[in-house]
Amino acid sequence: ITPPDAMFGSLARIMYVRSHARLYRVSSLIGRFSTSTASNTVPNPFDPSLRRPAADPNANYEFLSDPREKTKISKPAVVKAWTKGVPIERKAHEQIFNIASMPFIHSHVAVMPDVHYGKGATIGTVLPTIKAIIPAAVGVDIGCGMCAVRTSLTSSQLPDSLKALRSLVEERIPHGRTNRGRRGVDRGSWRGEISDEVSNLWDQNLRSGFNKIIAKHSKLSKANSIEHFGTLGTGNHFIELCLDEEERVWLMLHSGSRGIGNRIGTYFIEKAKLDMKKHNRSLPDVDLAYLTEGTDHFADYVEGVEWAQKYAKLNRELMMNAFISSVRAAPGIPEFTARLEAVDCHHNYVSREHHFGKDCIVTRKGAVKAAKGSMGIIPGSMGERSFIVRGKGNADSFTSCSHGAGRLMSRTAAKKKFTVSDHVKATKGVECRQDSSVIDETPMAYKNIDDVMNAQSDLVEIVHTLKQIMC
Repeated sequence: ITPPDAMFGSLARIMYVRSHARLYRVSSLIGRFSTSTASNTVPNPFDPSLRRPAADPNANYEFLSDPREKTKISKPAVVKAWTKGVPIERKAHEQIFNIASMPFIHSHVAVMPDVHYGKGATIGTVLPTIKAIIPAAVGVDIGCGMCAVRTSLTSSQLPDSLKALRSLVEERIPHGRTNRGRRGVDRGSWRGEISDEVSNLWDQNLRSGFNKIIAKHSKLSKANSIEHFGTLGTGNHFIELCLDEEERVWLMLHSGSRGIGNRIGTYFIEKAKLDMKKHNRSLPDVDLAYLTEGTDHFADYVEGVEWAQKYAKLNRELMMNAFISSVRAAPGIPEFTARLEAVDCHHNYVSREHHFGKDCIVTRKGAVKAAKGSMGIIPGSMGERSFIVRGKGNADSFTSCSHGAGRLMSRTAAKKKFTVSDHVKATKGVECRQDSSVIDETPMAYKNIDDVMNAQSDLVEIVHTLKQIMC
């Protein structure tokens, strides 16, 4: 295994980050967006006893049936799921109903086809709430999302080797994590060398809001804030170069609110749990601790979330600027125009919206807004295609769609089931790592992206199909 300080010699091709004595692959070719550790699935994940069709024969969703023991059901819950042809883990199925049975859920919970078990809340769910919010459902990577731009370049204008471009990208965009993320030494931060571009954008858009937040919650001041602004991070965050159906070059990346978003999320998750203890409220799951509108913690949390979501979007903007400049500076690549098309979308965030006759707070936990005409990004798993999509404004889904393919099994299960030979065959023709350290990200560990897209054909239309050529 390449030592941590040297392993990033080919960031855009394959990146690793060391975390808790494990190496995680950070690449656009993986089936991203999962923290799932659940391996138990319903014996027949398509069991009709757990699913029933919608009353409307033209609807693409189906109703899920509550799998929990009757004695554990506090109130009836309605779940509309775009899961025809895709499996659902038992733990995810039960977790969905724990959330859907909360008293402040409005109308129903919408489940996307990439659904799978997650920390705090099921990934791939849309949760509309009235006068309450669940911090753990939003999670700790607040504002995590995607950014993609189309350039005037075509495949024929790219050099045979993209090695020089990889080097430029890794030089200009900090990535990974070392030294436990400590300020000034973590390789995933600016290490004190903050550019004028980063500093000016921070001052103009984020500094005053951040100062207001930490004036009330001083513990948040200790997090990496400007030090992580314009950096990639760890986990499944990635940078990639793609070609669309017309061989046109796209630049795409995935990241969120970095260390400060994590700190805000963690801080208020604990505040919500303390509130539950204070008011002696019982919950089906401790991670469903919530904050009620009208309380100080609720208002402060909403303020922090909105700030972190703004941070996340600007963070992607900074990295995309650096990515574009890296491509311009790479040898063998001619002059080009960037941003002929541009898409940026959160897939882990909170928004105030109006649905089914009421104003509500919508939490999209691994889901993209798909309002009529709005653009989004749905990436597939390792070696598969990614999609630029346009929303159809489906009301039943709270105008949402999936944010990826979604895990089919846990990382541990994938390592037990598949071999390096299996992985090599599955990724034939793809420039990516093909050894035992990435078996948990093999395409077979994820849902079939075609099945996922078919299941949500009434939520989005495909505008562009992308294939990775550098990641």
